[in-house]
Amino acid sequence: MAEEQFINKVTASCIIAFDLLDFMPADEIAEFDIKNLLFMGMIVKEKEFKIAISEIDFSVFVAKTVAVYCSADAIIPPWVYMIIADKLQPHAAHFDFIDVDSMKLELWKSNIENASISSFKNQKVVLRARPDLHPALYMLATQRLKPIVRTLMYGEIGLPKVIFK
Repeated sequence: MAEEQFINKVTASCIIAFDLLDFMPADEIAEFDIKNLLFMGMIVKEKEFKIAISEIDFSVFVAKTVAVYCSADAIIPPWVYMIIADKLQPHAAHFDFIDVDSMKLELWKSNIENASISSFKNQKVVLRARPDLHPALYMLATQRLKPIVRTLMYGEIGLPKVIFK
């Protein structure tokens, strides 16, 4: 009886996977809530604010990405953001006025934007299905890959959905 030879059609397809999880930010994101510096958690009183901020040990933010936000519905004068930026500047790797989830998304997008994708040139590429990821990541990856790949697909290598050829 002759041996049957099995051909791995996935390997034979020459499709390369592009996995968005490979670009997930590794940065630790720390939170800085301005609410904790507000008088009665509601308003900015300059003297009290300056005393409160002078008592914070900003060295805890060394080499971290810091998401600065205000969980209270308060009017924050622009000089408050400037003081916080001044205090974070010598310590934090990066900071912005943004919530933690949005900061993570921005870092993720930055990783995709700055990634070397030359190995995908003229290739058949499948963008791995990760339904729990933000749609902006798929849009950015498509924007980056479309000009250089021969075919772009979504899903898994064995059963991809063709986006364009």
